[in-house]
Amino acid sequence: MSSTPSQFDQTVQMASPAVQPASAPHPVIELVEGTDPGISQETEQLLAHRLRIASLLLFAGFLVFFAKNLFYLDSFSTTPEWLLFWDHLAITIVTGVVGLRLCTDCQHTRKHLRTVELLVFGGSATFFLFLSYTLLNTCALAGYLPPMVPPWLLLIFVYALFIPNTWQRAAVVIGTIAAIPIGLIVWMRLTSEAFVRVVSTNPHFTGYETSVVLLMGLTAVTATWGVRTIGSLRRSAYEARRIGQYRLKRLLGAGGMGEVYLAEHVLLKRPCAIKLIKPEKTGDPQALARFELEVQATARLTHWNTIEIFDFGRSEDGTFYYVMEYLPGMNLEQIVDMYGPLPPARVIHLLSQTCDALSEAHAQQLIHRDIKPANIFAARRGHVDDVAKLLDFGLAKPLARMEAGSLTQEGTIAGSPLYMSPEQIMGGAPDERSDIYSLGVVAYFLLTGKRLFEDDNAMKVLIAHAHETPPRPSETTPRLSPELDALVMRCLEKSADDRFPDVNALRSTLLRCDESGGWTRSDARAWWESNGCPHKKELDDEVFERRALAMPGV
Repeated sequence: MSSTPSQFDQTVQMASPAVQPASAPHPVIELVEGTDPGISQETEQLLAHRLRIASLLLFAGFLVFFAKNLFYLDSFSTTPEWLLFWDHLAITIVTGVVGLRLCTDCQHTRKHLRTVELLVFGGSATFFLFLSYTLLNTCALAGYLPPMVPPWLLLIFVYALFIPNTWQRAAVVIGTIAAIPIGLIVWMRLTSEAFVRVVSTNPHFTGYETSVVLLMGLTAVTATWGVRTIGSLRRSAYEARRIGQYRLKRLLGAGGMGEVYLAEHVLLKRPCAIKLIKPEKTGDPQALARFELEVQATARLTHWNTIEIFDFGRSEDGTFYYVMEYLPGMNLEQIVDMYGPLPPARVIHLLSQTCDALSEAHAQQLIHRDIKPANIFAARRGHVDDVAKLLDFGLAKPLARMEAGSLTQEGTIAGSPLYMSPEQIMGGAPDERSDIYSLGVVAYFLLTGKRLFEDDNAMKVLIAHAHETPPRPSETTPRLSPELDALVMRCLEKSADDRFPDVNALRSTLLRCDESGGWTRSDARAWWESNGCPHKKELDDEVFERRALAMPGV
Protein backbone atom coordinates (compact mmCIF):
# COMPACT_ATOMS: atom_id res chain seq x y z
CA MET A 1 0.00 0.00 0.00
CA SER A 2 1.07 3.58 -0.58
CA SER A 3 2.50 5.49 2.36
CA THR A 4 1.21 8.85 1.14
CA PRO A 5 -1.22 10.69 3.41
CA SER A 6 -4.74 9.46 2.84
CA GLN A 7 -7.78 11.63 2.37
CA PHE A 8 -10.02 8.88 3.76
CA ASP A 9 -9.11 9.21 7.43
CA GLN A 10 -12.54 10.61 8.15
CA THR A 11 -16.03 9.36 8.80
CA VAL A 12 -17.89 8.94 5.55
CA GLN A 13 -21.01 7.34 4.20
CA MET A 14 -20.20 5.54 0.97
CA ALA A 15 -22.42 4.03 -1.63
CA SER A 16 -22.15 0.28 -1.90
CA PRO A 17 -20.57 -1.47 -3.74
CA ALA A 18 -18.70 1.40 -5.43
CA VAL A 19 -17.02 3.08 -2.49
CA GLN A 20 -16.44 6.83 -2.82
CA PRO A 21 -15.87 9.46 -0.13
CA ALA A 22 -18.48 12.11 0.47
CA SER A 23 -17.38 15.56 -0.58
CA ALA A 24 -20.13 17.92 0.43
CA PRO A 25 -19.33 21.62 0.09
CA HIS A 26 -18.74 23.60 3.26
CA PRO A 27 -21.94 25.61 3.85
CA VAL A 28 -22.62 28.90 5.50
CA ILE A 29 -24.81 28.43 8.56
CA GLU A 30 -27.21 31.17 9.51
CA LEU A 31 -27.81 31.29 13.22
CA VAL A 32 -30.66 32.70 15.18
CA GLU A 33 -30.59 36.19 16.57
CA GLY A 34 -29.60 36.89 20.14
CA THR A 35 -29.96 39.76 22.53
CA ASP A 36 -28.15 43.07 22.66
CA PRO A 37 -24.56 42.42 23.75
CA GLY A 38 -24.43 45.62 25.78
CA ILE A 39 -21.27 46.29 27.75
CA SER A 40 -20.34 42.65 28.23
CA GLN A 41 -16.94 41.22 29.03
CA GLU A 42 -16.34 40.90 25.30
CA THR A 43 -17.28 44.56 24.78
CA GLU A 44 -14.96 45.64 27.57
CA GLN A 45 -12.08 43.75 26.00
CA LEU A 46 -12.91 45.28 22.64
CA LEU A 47 -13.05 48.75 24.24
CA ALA A 48 -9.63 48.20 25.82
CA HIS A 49 -8.20 47.08 22.50
CA ARG A 50 -9.68 50.01 20.59
CA LEU A 51 -8.58 52.52 23.24
CA ARG A 52 -5.06 51.22 22.89
CA ILE A 53 -5.10 51.64 19.10
CA ALA A 54 -6.64 55.12 19.31
CA SER A 55 -4.10 56.17 21.94
CA LEU A 56 -1.18 54.96 19.86
CA LEU A 57 -2.48 56.72 16.76
CA LEU A 58 -2.93 59.98 18.62
CA PHE A 59 0.46 59.51 20.26
CA ALA A 60 2.11 59.08 16.85
CA GLY A 61 0.50 62.27 15.57
CA PHE A 62 1.37 64.30 18.66
CA LEU A 63 4.93 62.97 18.62
CA VAL A 64 5.54 63.93 14.99
CA PHE A 65 4.38 67.51 15.51
CA PHE A 66 6.21 67.79 18.83
CA ALA A 67 9.44 66.71 17.13
CA LYS A 68 8.83 69.36 14.47
CA ASN A 69 8.36 72.05 17.14
CA LEU A 70 11.73 71.21 18.66
CA PHE A 71 13.38 72.83 15.65
CA TYR A 72 11.61 76.12 16.43
CA LEU A 73 12.28 76.46 20.16
CA ASP A 74 14.44 79.55 19.56
CA SER A 75 11.43 81.37 18.14
CA PHE A 76 9.31 80.85 21.27
CA SER A 77 9.13 84.21 23.01
CA THR A 78 5.76 84.45 24.73
CA THR A 79 4.31 82.68 27.73
CA PRO A 80 1.37 81.16 25.76
CA GLU A 81 3.81 79.60 23.29
CA TRP A 82 5.78 77.93 26.07
CA LEU A 83 2.60 76.81 27.84
CA LEU A 84 1.42 75.28 24.57
CA PHE A 85 4.78 73.53 24.20
CA TRP A 86 4.55 71.94 27.64
CA ASP A 87 0.88 71.04 27.13
CA HIS A 88 1.87 69.38 23.86
CA LEU A 89 4.56 67.38 25.66
CA ALA A 90 2.09 66.36 28.39
CA ILE A 91 -0.58 65.02 26.01
CA THR A 92 2.10 63.20 23.99
CA ILE A 93 3.29 61.45 27.15
CA VAL A 94 -0.26 60.65 28.31
CA THR A 95 -1.36 59.08 25.02
CA GLY A 96 1.93 57.23 24.68
CA VAL A 97 1.83 55.79 28.19
CA VAL A 98 -1.83 54.75 27.84
CA GLY A 99 -1.22 53.18 24.44
CA LEU A 100 1.88 51.29 25.48
CA ARG A 101 0.66 50.11 28.88
CA LEU A 102 -3.05 49.42 28.36
CA CYS A 103 -3.40 45.66 28.71
CA THR A 104 -5.98 44.43 26.22
CA ASP A 105 -5.99 40.85 27.61
CA CYS A 106 -6.65 41.91 31.21
CA GLN A 107 -10.00 42.20 32.90
CA HIS A 108 -11.14 45.82 33.17
CA THR A 109 -14.11 47.43 34.84
CA ARG A 110 -16.28 49.73 32.80
CA LYS A 111 -15.39 52.62 35.14
CA HIS A 112 -11.67 52.09 34.56
CA LEU A 113 -12.03 52.01 30.78
CA ARG A 114 -14.23 55.09 30.70
CA THR A 115 -11.66 56.89 32.85
CA VAL A 116 -8.96 55.99 30.34
CA GLU A 117 -11.25 57.17 27.54
CA LEU A 118 -11.75 60.51 29.29
CA LEU A 119 -8.02 60.84 29.88
CA VAL A 120 -7.13 60.23 26.22
CA PHE A 121 -9.88 62.13 24.45
CA GLY A 122 -10.49 64.72 27.16
CA GLY A 123 -6.78 65.43 27.33
CA SER A 124 -6.55 65.69 23.56
CA ALA A 125 -9.56 68.02 23.44
CA THR A 126 -7.98 70.21 26.11
CA PHE A 127 -4.77 70.46 24.11
CA PHE A 128 -6.65 71.26 20.89
CA LEU A 129 -8.65 73.92 22.73
CA PHE A 130 -5.46 75.57 24.01
CA LEU A 131 -3.87 75.25 20.56
CA SER A 132 -6.90 76.78 18.79
CA TYR A 133 -7.15 79.62 21.31
CA THR A 134 -3.46 80.47 21.03
CA LEU A 135 -3.48 80.37 17.24
CA LEU A 136 -6.66 82.46 16.96
CA ASN A 137 -5.26 85.15 19.25
CA THR A 138 -1.84 85.22 17.60
CA CYS A 139 -3.15 85.16 14.04
CA ALA A 140 -5.94 87.68 14.70
CA LEU A 141 -3.34 90.18 15.88
CA ALA A 142 -1.53 89.59 12.56
CA GLY A 143 -4.71 90.25 10.56
CA TYR A 144 -5.77 86.74 9.53
CA LEU A 145 -7.39 83.60 10.99
CA PRO A 146 -6.00 80.04 10.87
CA PRO A 147 -8.01 76.95 9.82
CA MET A 148 -9.09 75.57 13.19
CA VAL A 149 -11.42 72.71 12.17
CA PRO A 150 -8.90 69.97 11.07
CA PRO A 151 -7.67 68.85 14.53
CA TRP A 152 -11.25 68.63 15.78
CA LEU A 153 -12.29 66.56 12.76
CA LEU A 154 -9.41 64.20 13.49
CA LEU A 155 -10.38 63.80 17.14
CA ILE A 156 -14.07 63.23 16.38
CA PHE A 157 -13.50 60.59 13.71
CA VAL A 158 -10.85 58.76 15.71
CA TYR A 159 -13.39 58.52 18.51
CA ALA A 160 -16.24 57.46 16.21
CA LEU A 161 -14.20 54.82 14.39
CA PHE A 162 -12.41 53.20 17.29
CA ILE A 163 -14.54 53.47 20.44
CA PRO A 164 -17.46 51.00 20.67
CA ASN A 165 -20.52 52.84 21.93
CA THR A 166 -24.25 53.24 21.78
CA TRP A 167 -25.15 55.97 19.35
CA GLN A 168 -26.82 57.94 22.16
CA ARG A 169 -23.67 58.06 24.26
CA ALA A 170 -21.57 58.74 21.17
CA ALA A 171 -23.86 61.66 20.32
CA VAL A 172 -23.19 63.17 23.75
CA VAL A 173 -19.41 62.74 23.57
CA ILE A 174 -19.07 63.76 19.93
CA GLY A 175 -21.49 66.64 20.41
CA THR A 176 -19.41 67.87 23.34
CA ILE A 177 -16.21 67.73 21.29
CA ALA A 178 -17.88 69.52 18.38
CA ALA A 179 -19.27 72.19 20.71
CA ILE A 180 -15.82 73.13 22.06
CA PRO A 181 -14.55 74.96 18.91
CA ILE A 182 -17.99 76.53 18.45
CA GLY A 183 -17.86 77.77 22.02
CA LEU A 184 -14.35 79.07 21.42
CA ILE A 185 -15.58 81.07 18.43
CA VAL A 186 -18.31 82.60 20.57
CA TRP A 187 -15.75 83.42 23.27
CA MET A 188 -13.45 85.06 20.74
CA ARG A 189 -16.33 87.10 19.38
CA LEU A 190 -17.12 88.36 22.90
CA THR A 191 -13.59 88.98 24.17
CA SER A 192 -11.17 89.62 21.26
CA GLU A 193 -11.32 92.91 19.38
CA ALA A 194 -8.66 91.67 16.97
CA PHE A 195 -10.77 88.65 16.07
CA VAL A 196 -13.90 90.76 15.53
CA ARG A 197 -11.93 93.20 13.38
CA VAL A 198 -10.60 90.42 11.11
CA VAL A 199 -13.97 88.71 10.54
CA SER A 200 -15.67 92.08 10.04
CA THR A 201 -13.20 93.81 7.71
CA ASN A 202 -11.27 91.11 5.88
CA PRO A 203 -13.38 89.72 2.99
CA HIS A 204 -11.37 86.47 3.03
CA PHE A 205 -12.71 85.63 6.49
CA THR A 206 -16.31 86.70 6.07
CA GLY A 207 -18.44 83.79 7.17
CA TYR A 208 -15.54 82.24 9.12
CA GLU A 209 -17.71 81.69 12.19
CA THR A 210 -20.60 80.28 10.18
CA SER A 211 -18.27 77.86 8.41
CA VAL A 212 -16.89 76.56 11.72
CA VAL A 213 -20.39 76.04 13.13
CA LEU A 214 -21.66 74.26 9.99
CA LEU A 215 -18.59 72.06 9.62
CA MET A 216 -18.59 70.98 13.24
CA GLY A 217 -22.35 70.38 13.22
CA LEU A 218 -22.16 68.31 10.03
CA THR A 219 -19.18 66.38 11.39
CA ALA A 220 -20.97 65.60 14.65
CA VAL A 221 -24.09 64.33 12.85
CA THR A 222 -22.07 62.26 10.36
CA ALA A 223 -19.86 60.72 13.04
CA THR A 224 -22.84 59.87 15.27
CA TRP A 225 -24.64 58.24 12.37
CA GLY A 226 -21.47 56.29 11.63
CA VAL A 227 -21.34 55.04 15.22
CA ARG A 228 -24.97 53.95 14.93
CA THR A 229 -24.24 52.09 11.69
CA ILE A 230 -21.13 50.41 13.11
CA GLY A 231 -23.09 49.47 16.23
CA SER A 232 -25.85 47.89 14.15
CA LEU A 233 -23.33 45.87 12.14
CA ARG A 234 -21.57 44.78 15.30
CA ARG A 235 -24.86 43.79 16.91
CA SER A 236 -25.82 41.80 13.83
CA ALA A 237 -22.47 40.03 13.89
CA TYR A 238 -22.92 39.32 17.59
CA GLU A 239 -26.43 37.99 17.12
CA ALA A 240 -25.30 35.82 14.22
CA ARG A 241 -22.97 34.05 16.65
CA ARG A 242 -25.73 33.18 19.09
CA ILE A 243 -27.84 30.07 19.18
CA GLY A 244 -30.16 29.61 22.12
CA GLN A 245 -28.29 30.46 25.31
CA TYR A 246 -24.91 29.90 23.69
CA ARG A 247 -22.55 32.34 22.02
CA LEU A 248 -20.45 30.88 19.22
CA LYS A 249 -16.83 32.00 19.44
CA ARG A 250 -15.20 30.32 16.45
CA LEU A 251 -15.58 27.45 14.01
CA LEU A 252 -13.38 24.53 15.00
CA GLY A 253 -14.06 22.22 12.09
CA ALA A 254 -16.61 20.54 9.87
CA GLY A 255 -17.42 16.94 9.01
CA GLY A 256 -19.87 15.03 6.90
CA MET A 257 -22.78 15.69 9.22
CA GLY A 258 -22.20 19.13 10.65
CA GLU A 259 -19.94 21.77 12.11
CA VAL A 260 -18.44 22.17 15.57
CA TYR A 261 -17.97 25.56 17.23
CA LEU A 262 -16.15 26.64 20.34
CA ALA A 263 -18.89 28.34 22.36
CA GLU A 264 -19.81 29.75 25.74
CA HIS A 265 -23.00 29.65 27.79
CA VAL A 266 -24.20 33.25 28.00
CA LEU A 267 -25.19 33.16 31.68
CA LEU A 268 -22.90 30.51 33.16
CA LYS A 269 -19.86 31.65 31.14
CA ARG A 270 -18.99 27.96 30.80
CA PRO A 271 -16.94 27.03 27.72
CA CYS A 272 -18.43 24.25 25.62
CA ALA A 273 -18.48 22.84 22.09
CA ILE A 274 -21.62 23.00 19.93
CA LYS A 275 -22.27 20.71 17.01
CA LEU A 276 -24.66 21.99 14.34
CA ILE A 277 -26.17 19.89 11.60
CA LYS A 278 -25.55 21.24 8.11
CA PRO A 279 -28.49 23.10 6.53
CA GLU A 280 -28.65 20.82 3.50
CA LYS A 281 -29.09 17.87 5.85
CA THR A 282 -32.16 19.29 7.59
CA GLY A 283 -34.40 18.05 4.80
CA ASP A 284 -32.96 14.52 5.02
CA PRO A 285 -34.94 12.44 7.54
CA GLN A 286 -32.15 9.84 7.80
CA ALA A 287 -29.55 12.52 8.54
CA LEU A 288 -31.74 14.09 11.22
CA ALA A 289 -32.44 10.68 12.71
CA ARG A 290 -28.72 9.96 12.87
CA PHE A 291 -28.06 13.32 14.48
CA GLU A 292 -30.74 12.70 17.10
CA LEU A 293 -29.46 9.17 17.66
CA GLU A 294 -25.95 10.52 18.30
CA VAL A 295 -27.25 12.86 20.97
CA GLN A 296 -29.49 10.32 22.68
CA ALA A 297 -26.85 7.59 22.54
CA THR A 298 -24.16 9.78 24.05
CA ALA A 299 -26.46 11.37 26.62
CA ARG A 300 -27.28 7.93 28.07
CA LEU A 301 -23.60 7.31 28.73
CA THR A 302 -22.20 8.63 31.99
CA HIS A 303 -18.69 7.21 32.10
CA TRP A 304 -15.84 9.60 32.94
CA ASN A 305 -14.11 8.69 29.67
CA THR A 306 -17.11 9.47 27.45
CA ILE A 307 -17.76 13.03 26.36
CA GLU A 308 -20.59 14.65 28.31
CA ILE A 309 -23.67 16.09 26.61
CA PHE A 310 -25.14 19.27 28.17
CA ASP A 311 -27.99 20.25 25.90
CA PHE A 312 -29.84 19.51 22.68
CA GLY A 313 -32.35 21.50 20.68
CA ARG A 314 -33.52 23.10 17.49
CA SER A 315 -33.33 26.82 16.85
CA GLU A 316 -36.08 28.98 15.41
CA ASP A 317 -34.52 28.80 11.95
CA GLY A 318 -34.49 25.01 12.00
CA THR A 319 -30.81 24.49 12.91
CA PHE A 320 -30.32 21.34 14.99
CA TYR A 321 -27.60 21.49 17.61
CA TYR A 322 -26.27 19.80 20.69
CA VAL A 323 -23.86 21.06 23.32
CA MET A 324 -20.88 19.08 24.62
CA GLU A 325 -18.27 19.62 27.27
CA TYR A 326 -15.23 21.66 26.33
CA LEU A 327 -12.11 19.53 26.05
CA PRO A 328 -8.77 21.31 26.37
CA GLY A 329 -6.13 19.14 24.79
CA MET A 330 -5.70 17.28 21.48
CA ASN A 331 -7.07 14.16 19.86
CA LEU A 332 -4.73 11.22 19.36
CA GLU A 333 -4.43 11.74 15.62
CA GLN A 334 -3.20 15.28 16.18
CA ILE A 335 -0.71 14.16 18.84
CA VAL A 336 0.83 11.52 16.57
CA ASP A 337 0.85 13.79 13.52
CA MET A 338 2.56 16.56 15.50
CA TYR A 339 4.89 14.57 17.77
CA GLY A 340 5.24 11.10 16.26
CA PRO A 341 4.46 7.64 17.72
CA LEU A 342 3.57 7.41 21.39
CA PRO A 343 5.46 5.39 23.99
CA PRO A 344 3.83 1.98 24.49
CA ALA A 345 3.09 2.79 28.13
CA ARG A 346 1.14 5.90 27.09
CA VAL A 347 -0.76 3.93 24.46
CA ILE A 348 -1.81 1.43 27.11
CA HIS A 349 -2.77 4.28 29.45
CA LEU A 350 -5.04 5.92 26.86
CA LEU A 351 -6.54 2.80 25.30
CA SER A 352 -7.37 1.19 28.64
CA GLN A 353 -9.48 4.27 29.43
CA THR A 354 -11.11 4.02 26.01
CA CYS A 355 -11.96 0.42 26.80
CA ASP A 356 -13.66 1.60 30.00
CA ALA A 357 -15.81 4.02 28.02
CA LEU A 358 -16.68 1.38 25.43
CA SER A 359 -17.50 -1.10 28.17
CA GLU A 360 -20.39 1.06 29.34
CA ALA A 361 -21.61 1.59 25.77
CA HIS A 362 -21.42 -2.12 24.98
CA ALA A 363 -23.21 -2.93 28.23
CA GLN A 364 -26.08 -0.82 26.91
CA GLN A 365 -25.93 -2.83 23.66
CA LEU A 366 -24.52 0.20 21.82
CA ILE A 367 -21.79 -0.27 19.19
CA HIS A 368 -19.71 2.80 18.33
CA ARG A 369 -18.71 1.79 14.75
CA ASP A 370 -16.42 4.79 14.27
CA ILE A 371 -13.43 4.22 16.55
CA LYS A 372 -10.44 6.18 15.21
CA PRO A 373 -7.66 8.38 16.66
CA ALA A 374 -9.57 11.58 15.86
CA ASN A 375 -12.45 10.32 18.02
CA ILE A 376 -10.29 9.71 21.09
CA PHE A 377 -9.29 12.88 22.87
CA ALA A 378 -6.44 13.31 25.35
CA ALA A 379 -7.86 15.98 27.64
CA ARG A 380 -7.28 17.57 31.02
CA ARG A 381 -10.16 16.99 33.40
CA GLY A 382 -10.23 17.49 37.16
CA HIS A 383 -6.59 18.64 37.15
CA VAL A 384 -5.56 15.32 35.58
CA ASP A 385 -3.72 15.13 32.24
CA ASP A 386 -4.16 12.52 29.51
CA VAL A 387 -7.76 11.72 30.39
CA ALA A 388 -9.04 9.79 27.38
CA LYS A 389 -12.43 10.92 26.08
CA LEU A 390 -14.37 8.88 23.56
CA LEU A 391 -16.18 11.13 21.08
CA ASP A 392 -18.74 11.07 18.29
CA PHE A 393 -21.37 8.38 18.62
CA GLY A 394 -22.92 9.52 15.33
CA LEU A 395 -22.66 6.02 13.82
CA ALA A 396 -23.54 4.15 17.01
CA LYS A 397 -26.27 1.52 16.70
CA PRO A 398 -27.99 -0.79 19.17
CA LEU A 399 -27.08 -4.46 18.76
CA ALA A 400 -30.75 -5.26 18.26
CA ARG A 401 -30.63 -3.40 14.95
CA MET A 402 -27.32 -4.94 13.79
CA GLU A 403 -28.89 -7.49 11.47
CA ALA A 404 -26.74 -9.04 8.78
CA GLY A 405 -26.87 -7.09 5.58
CA SER A 406 -28.63 -4.12 7.19
CA LEU A 407 -25.97 -1.75 5.99
CA THR A 408 -26.08 -2.87 2.39
CA GLN A 409 -29.85 -2.82 2.49
CA GLU A 410 -29.61 0.84 3.32
CA GLY A 411 -27.31 1.23 0.34
CA THR A 412 -24.39 2.70 2.26
CA ILE A 413 -21.36 1.70 4.27
CA ALA A 414 -20.79 4.12 7.13
CA GLY A 415 -17.53 4.61 8.95
CA SER A 416 -13.89 5.61 8.50
CA PRO A 417 -12.26 3.45 5.79
CA LEU A 418 -8.86 3.44 7.52
CA TYR A 419 -10.33 1.92 10.71
CA MET A 420 -13.33 -0.17 9.61
CA SER A 421 -13.62 -3.81 10.59
CA PRO A 422 -13.97 -6.54 7.95
CA GLU A 423 -17.54 -7.27 8.98
CA GLN A 424 -18.49 -3.60 8.57
CA ILE A 425 -17.00 -3.63 5.08
CA MET A 426 -18.55 -6.95 4.04
CA GLY A 427 -22.03 -5.97 5.23
CA GLY A 428 -22.15 -8.48 8.04
CA ALA A 429 -23.61 -8.04 11.50
CA PRO A 430 -20.96 -6.17 13.53
CA ASP A 431 -20.98 -6.46 17.32
CA GLU A 432 -18.70 -5.15 20.06
CA ARG A 433 -15.79 -7.05 18.53
CA SER A 434 -16.01 -4.71 15.53
CA ASP A 435 -15.05 -1.86 17.84
CA ILE A 436 -12.19 -4.02 19.13
CA TYR A 437 -10.83 -4.38 15.59
CA SER A 438 -10.93 -0.59 15.18
CA LEU A 439 -9.14 -0.20 18.52
CA GLY A 440 -6.44 -2.51 17.21
CA VAL A 441 -5.98 -0.30 14.14
CA VAL A 442 -5.81 2.74 16.42
CA ALA A 443 -3.22 1.02 18.62
CA TYR A 444 -1.12 0.21 15.53
CA PHE A 445 -1.24 3.87 14.46
CA LEU A 446 -0.32 5.16 17.92
CA LEU A 447 2.61 2.75 18.29
CA THR A 448 4.05 3.11 14.79
CA GLY A 449 2.87 6.51 13.55
CA LYS A 450 1.59 4.78 10.38
CA ARG A 451 -1.84 3.70 9.17
CA LEU A 452 -2.39 -0.04 9.04
CA PHE A 453 -3.48 0.09 5.39
CA GLU A 454 -3.20 3.26 3.40
CA ASP A 455 -3.93 4.15 -0.19
CA ASP A 456 -5.37 7.06 -2.13
CA ASN A 457 -8.19 4.77 -3.23
CA ALA A 458 -10.71 4.06 -0.47
CA MET A 459 -11.84 0.80 -2.10
CA LYS A 460 -8.29 -0.59 -1.92
CA VAL A 461 -8.12 0.30 1.76
CA LEU A 462 -11.40 -1.49 2.44
CA ILE A 463 -10.31 -4.56 0.50
CA ALA A 464 -7.07 -4.66 2.47
CA HIS A 465 -8.94 -4.59 5.77
CA ALA A 466 -11.19 -7.38 4.57
CA HIS A 467 -8.58 -9.69 3.06
CA GLU A 468 -4.92 -8.73 3.54
CA THR A 469 -2.75 -9.91 6.43
CA PRO A 470 -1.83 -6.87 8.52
CA PRO A 471 1.83 -6.09 9.35
CA ARG A 472 2.95 -6.53 12.93
CA PRO A 473 3.58 -3.26 14.82
CA SER A 474 6.92 -4.68 16.00
CA GLU A 475 8.13 -4.52 12.39
CA THR A 476 8.10 -0.72 12.72
CA THR A 477 8.65 -0.50 16.48
CA PRO A 478 11.22 -3.23 17.28
CA ARG A 479 11.41 -2.50 21.02
CA LEU A 480 7.74 -3.35 21.47
CA SER A 481 7.11 -6.09 24.01
CA PRO A 482 5.91 -9.45 22.58
CA GLU A 483 2.76 -9.20 24.75
CA LEU A 484 1.68 -5.83 23.32
CA ASP A 485 2.62 -6.90 19.79
CA ALA A 486 0.49 -10.04 20.10
CA LEU A 487 -2.36 -8.06 21.64
CA VAL A 488 -2.57 -5.71 18.66
CA MET A 489 -2.46 -8.61 16.21
CA ARG A 490 -5.26 -10.40 18.06
CA CYS A 491 -7.42 -7.29 17.78
CA LEU A 492 -6.72 -7.28 14.02
CA GLU A 493 -7.91 -10.82 13.33
CA LYS A 494 -10.21 -11.00 10.29
CA SER A 495 -12.65 -13.25 12.09
CA ALA A 496 -14.42 -11.62 15.02
CA ASP A 497 -14.32 -14.96 16.87
CA ASP A 498 -10.51 -14.81 16.96
CA ARG A 499 -10.41 -11.41 18.62
CA PHE A 500 -10.92 -10.57 22.28
CA PRO A 501 -14.47 -11.45 23.30
CA ASP A 502 -15.10 -8.02 24.79
CA VAL A 503 -13.33 -4.77 25.71
CA ASN A 504 -12.99 -5.83 29.34
CA ALA A 505 -10.83 -8.77 28.26
CA LEU A 506 -8.84 -6.43 26.02
CA ARG A 507 -8.34 -3.98 28.88
CA SER A 508 -7.19 -6.72 31.25
CA THR A 509 -4.66 -7.94 28.71
CA LEU A 510 -3.44 -4.38 28.11
CA LEU A 511 -2.79 -3.93 31.81
CA ARG A 512 -0.79 -7.17 31.96
CA CYS A 513 1.68 -6.01 29.30
CA ASP A 514 5.23 -5.24 30.46
CA GLU A 515 4.82 -1.55 29.57
CA SER A 516 1.67 -1.14 31.66
CA GLY A 517 2.00 1.38 34.47
CA GLY A 518 4.99 3.04 32.89
CA TRP A 519 3.05 6.22 32.07
CA THR A 520 2.16 8.13 35.23
CA ARG A 521 0.26 11.34 35.91
CA SER A 522 3.59 13.06 36.40
CA ASP A 523 4.74 11.86 33.00
CA ALA A 524 1.55 13.14 31.40
CA ARG A 525 1.82 16.51 33.07
CA ALA A 526 5.48 16.86 32.13
CA TRP A 527 4.71 16.00 28.49
CA TRP A 528 1.92 18.56 28.23
CA GLU A 529 3.99 21.25 29.90
CA SER A 530 6.79 20.57 27.42
CA ASN A 531 4.56 20.40 24.35
CA GLY A 532 1.72 22.81 25.09
CA CYS A 533 -0.06 22.39 28.40
CA PRO A 534 -3.80 21.86 27.66
CA HIS A 535 -5.00 23.78 30.70
CA LYS A 536 -3.26 27.05 29.87
CA LYS A 537 -5.51 29.97 29.03
CA GLU A 538 -3.98 30.30 25.57
CA LEU A 539 -5.73 27.13 24.45
CA ASP A 540 -8.99 29.04 24.60
CA ASP A 541 -7.64 31.35 21.92
CA GLU A 542 -5.14 30.90 19.09
CA VAL A 543 -3.45 27.76 20.45
CA PHE A 544 -6.78 26.06 21.02
CA GLU A 545 -7.88 26.96 17.51
CA ARG A 546 -4.70 25.46 16.07
CA ARG A 547 -4.74 22.27 18.12
CA ALA A 548 -8.44 21.46 18.54
CA LEU A 549 -9.60 21.31 14.93
CA ALA A 550 -10.95 17.80 15.34
CA MET A 551 -13.57 18.15 18.04
CA PRO A 552 -16.41 15.61 18.41
CA GLY A 553 -17.98 14.75 15.10
CA VAL A 554 -15.55 16.73 12.97
